[in-house]
Amino acid sequence: MAIKDWHEDDRPREKLLNHGPEHLTDAEILAIFLRTGTQQQSALELARSLITHFGSIAELLAAPKESVLACHGIGPAKYAQLLASLEMGKRYLSSELKTGNNLNRSQVVKDYITTQLRRETKEVFAVLCLDNGLNLLDFKVLFVGGITSCSVCIKQVLRHGLQQGASQLIVAHNHPNQNATPSAADIHLTETLKEACQTIDLSLIDHIIVGRNDTLSFAESGTAPF
Repeated sequence: MAIKDWHEDDRPREKLLNHGPEHLTDAEILAIFLRTGTQQQSALELARSLITHFGSIAELLAAPKESVLACHGIGPAKYAQLLASLEMGKRYLSSELKTGNNLNRSQVVKDYITTQLRRETKEVFAVLCLDNGLNLLDFKVLFVGGITSCSVCIKQVLRHGLQQGASQLIVAHNHPNQNATPSAADIHLTETLKEACQTIDLSLIDHIIVGRNDTLSFAESGTAPF
C-alpha cells in the first residue's frame, strides 16, 4: 500500500504537521526528506532499510558518497537531498548560536560540534571562540591530518583566539574510525594548551572528541585537566 493510501495519522508528513516532529521516528523523519520510495518500497520502508543498513541516521549521513549511492533506491537526487538536510541543520545551529543562544550546556556544545565534524574522513582539529557570555564568535577547523592523527600548533590556536577577540575557547577533534575515548596524546595536548591559554588570559573550558558513534566532553567526563 502506498503512503498516500495510509490513514492520515500514519503518514509521516501529516503526522508531523498534526502532532509535531518530536512524535516521529527516525525513519519517519528520513522518509520526509526522501519524499519517494521505489516500485518495491514506500519512502518509509526505504528509510527503514537505510537506517538498518547503516545503523543510524548519523551513520547514514556520515557514510561515503559511494556507499550511499550503492543502496537500492538512492540516486544522486536523493543523496543531494540528504546532504542538503544535513547542511541546513548545521547552518541553523550556527545561526542560532551567533544570535544570542549561548553554549552554556555541554549537550548543546556536543550536538553543535558533532554536526560539524561527523562527516570528516580525516582527523581534524577545530576551535570554537566564545565571549564571556559563552556566545559563539567563530568556529574554524584549523588543522587537518590523516586518518589516525593530526598535528596541532598551539601558538596558532592562541593566535586565532586572540584574533577573534575570544575570552574562552573550546577545542574539538574527531576520531573518524574509532570511539571518542581520549588517548594519552589527547590528554597531554589538552593540558599543554590549557596552560598556554592561561598565560594570555584565555580560558580553555572544554575539549570535545567526536568518535564514529559517540561524542565525549572532557569537562563533562572529568577528564584531566578539567
